[in-house]
Parts: sequence; C-alpha cells; structure tokens
Amino acid sequence: MLEGLFASIYGDSIPLAAFLAASAVSLLLGGLIALCYRKAVGTSGTMGGALTLLPFLVQVVILLVNGNLGAGVAVAGAFSLVRFRSAPGTARDITAIFLAMTVGLACGMGYLTLGVFAAVIVCVVMLMMKSLSPAVVESDRDLKITIPESLDYSSLFDDLMDQYTSDSALINVKTTNLGSLYCLHYRIQLKNTASEKEFIDHLRCRNGNLDISCGRISTAKDIL
Repeated sequence: MLEGLFASIYGDSIPLAAFLAASAVSLLLGGLIALCYRKAVGTSGTMGGALTLLPFLVQVVILLVNGNLGAGVAVAGAFSLVRFRSAPGTARDITAIFLAMTVGLACGMGYLTLGVFAAVIVCVVMLMMKSLSPAVVESDRDLKITIPESLDYSSLFDDLMDQYTSDSALINVKTTNLGSLYCLHYRIQLKNTASEKEFIDHLRCRNGNLDISCGRISTAKDIL
C-alpha cells in the first residue's frame, strides 16, 4: 500500500476526473503557498495571485508536453521569448516561486500526494524560519551621510552616535562626484524616534549641510 502512495494517477490518456482532481489540488496548494508567503513576508501585493495560479499553469503546461518531444521543444522555445521585468526579489521570493513551480510539476505528472507533502513541508519550514529570524525594530534606520573628502569619517560622528543611538555600524563607504565627496552608509537604532530631527540637524552641522538620508530599513514587503 505504501509503495503506491506517490504513484501517478494518469494512464495512457488523461481522464476528466483525474484532471479536475489535479487542478483542484494545484489551486488549493497555490493558495496555501500564497498564504504562507503573506505570513512570512507581511504582505503579498500581486505576488499572492501569481503564486496561487502558477501551480495550475505549470500543471497544464506539463500535461500538454507529457510524452510529446515536439511539443516540449515548441513550448520551451515559446517561453524563451518571454522576458520578465520586475523589482529585484529576495531569497524568500525565489523560494516561493520555485515551490509553486514544483507543486505544479508534481500535479501535472499526477503525483498529487508528493505535491501536497512538498508544499506543506516547505511552508512549515518558511514559517519557522520567519519566527526565528530577528525582526526589524521600528527604531532601526538606514542612515546615509555625504561628507567632503577633507573630513576624516572614522570618528567624525562617534559622539553623536553615542548620544542619539543605542547601536550603530558603518556598513560601507563610497566616493561620489569624481571622488570629491564620500557617502557613508550606517545602520543605526535610535534611542528615541522623537529625536530623529534633532539628530539630523546635528549631523548637518558636521557634514557642511550636504545630503543626509535617514529612513527605515527596506524589507521585501516594501518592494512588492
């Protein structure tokens, strides 16, 4: 009995009942993946609808090319002409898309139980990783300060960082304007968000009133 747990439900032809069952399972699992993605990211935007429909679409493609080499080559050529333009995705986005495609592939080949097992296991792991990952605190900020090349940035803002932040780290430094300016990128945690303007005003006095950017740390839900 256990040997046939992941056996294909298709024979030489595709029965209507089998197609409907596979379609229902792929759509349900797509909805489960979209729900899990929304819980893990915080919001899904248009990604939720794409993840819901992607398993069904992949399933239909697999059914069309199943056992037909010519159709498989034609479909591969057609998909190679399609170019996707979207905002850069995170590792969690890529995982969700690959999971949806895997579920669609399993349903298209008739391995419904395997598709269910894969979707449930990966969704549970994604939610566990989300609960274990450190959350972004409301007072966390990305701070970018532009300074002239004549200033030594190594200890220029140390006293202000100690006064207004509970934690600060210099992430990277890059030159701009043909090397005449430095752009410093800090990751900070404010002691009091109400003093953010006062903190920026003090920074402006140090950097000669050049550009300063201070905002919350970008996450995947800000992109979608």
